[in-house]
Amino acid sequence: MTVMNEVERKACEDRIAIVLDELAIEFTIDHHTAVFTVEEAKAVRGEWAGAHLKNLFLCDRKKERFWLIVALEHKVVRLRELGNAVGEPRGLRFANVDHLQEMLGVQAGAVTPFALMNESAEDVNVLLDQDILQYDQVNAHPLHNMATLRLTSNDLLRFMEAQGATVTQVHFAEPAHD
Repeated sequence: MTVMNEVERKACEDRIAIVLDELAIEFTIDHHTAVFTVEEAKAVRGEWAGAHLKNLFLCDRKKERFWLIVALEHKVVRLRELGNAVGEPRGLRFANVDHLQEMLGVQAGAVTPFALMNESAEDVNVLLDQDILQYDQVNAHPLHNMATLRLTSNDLLRFMEAQGATVTQVHFAEPAHD
């Protein structure tokens, strides 16, 4: 997996800042080493406050319909159950890297709700973990995986809706404990 250079990362952050400023949304950005998994993110961030998200980019079997899943990082996302819930009884699958780049404009490891600001994301449906809205703050990548952007959960929802996204709140299961 490739990592953006500093100029590219700054450009991503500047693009988001413009949109968030237009919406009068306050935010902070913390920089860190590149992370590609939830486990890597946990190791880098330590005890940062707020909800920490995992974002999955999924598609139907024919690769005609696409979903951005925005869930708390510890939640269980069952692709077959999710497929049934959205009218895809054969289940959902991970979209390939080409679709990820084409539709969300991000690289693997940097999937984020902020990618909805790209015009190419207009046909992406959003399934938002309803429990995220119970947190005051949420943390997500700013179009790259070498920083974390923090804002309020209500502002995240407001941002997604301002991009024209259809956001459906859903419940994702807690992991089973042994």
